[in-house]
Amino acid sequence: MRLIDSHSHIDADEFAPDRAAVIERARLAGVTQQIVPAITAASWPALREICATTPGLHPAYGLHPMFLAQHQPQHLQQLETWLATERPVAVGECGLDFFIDGLDPQQQRFYFQRQLELAKEFDLPLILHARRALAEVIYALRGIGGLRGVVHSFSGSAEQARELFKLGFHLGIGGPLTYERATRLRGIVATMPIEFLLLETDSPDQPLSTHRGQRNEPGYLTEVCDCVAELRKTDAEIIAQATTANAIRLFGLDPATD
Repeated sequence: MRLIDSHSHIDADEFAPDRAAVIERARLAGVTQQIVPAITAASWPALREICATTPGLHPAYGLHPMFLAQHQPQHLQQLETWLATERPVAVGECGLDFFIDGLDPQQQRFYFQRQLELAKEFDLPLILHARRALAEVIYALRGIGGLRGVVHSFSGSAEQARELFKLGFHLGIGGPLTYERATRLRGIVATMPIEFLLLETDSPDQPLSTHRGQRNEPGYLTEVCDCVAELRKTDAEIIAQATTANAIRLFGLDPATD
């Protein structure tokens, strides 16, 4: 199978000791490409270097809401420059997080709104983080209009999923799906239009049920694919082909890359 991990933080420090080996294990498993979203402005140069020197890694640049304390208003100006000069595959990871205490909602909205505007200005897809904030994220997307992208680690309702489809947004599905207790998410994935489905690992975070307490890796994406196939009562190869085509289309990837 050929798979694309639509959300991998392979640039994270957790992979520093064995990054090359992790990437090779992923390739041997069929995960030939990874979308690597940034989290802070300070991380952009290293992320760019890793992606530039490793075939199949594609950078996205943005300011993650969980790292609000590390963001400064001038970083938004820097982001505009990076988008113009680097032409990444997406803007992100960005969004809203109302789960963690101490993250000022108004400051989050300030950074999020400008990143939405930049995505529209540069005609780039968005990689969105929305934790206990999906209703407001959908409202913001409607307010700008003309956007596209993916809600990473989707955890909303079936109705919110349908609203996102209408807006041209995909659902990023990863490790949480593999837990039997995720009954609502499993129900959505089992019946959703496959053209809006993307597979992800969020490595090194969100380990699968079979890897509890361990560092997550892009190579485990095959298990996510198998889980989706089981829920949809189809072959894993069909899921792999469809989700790979979805990622290629959304992020403007070269379909010949393997």
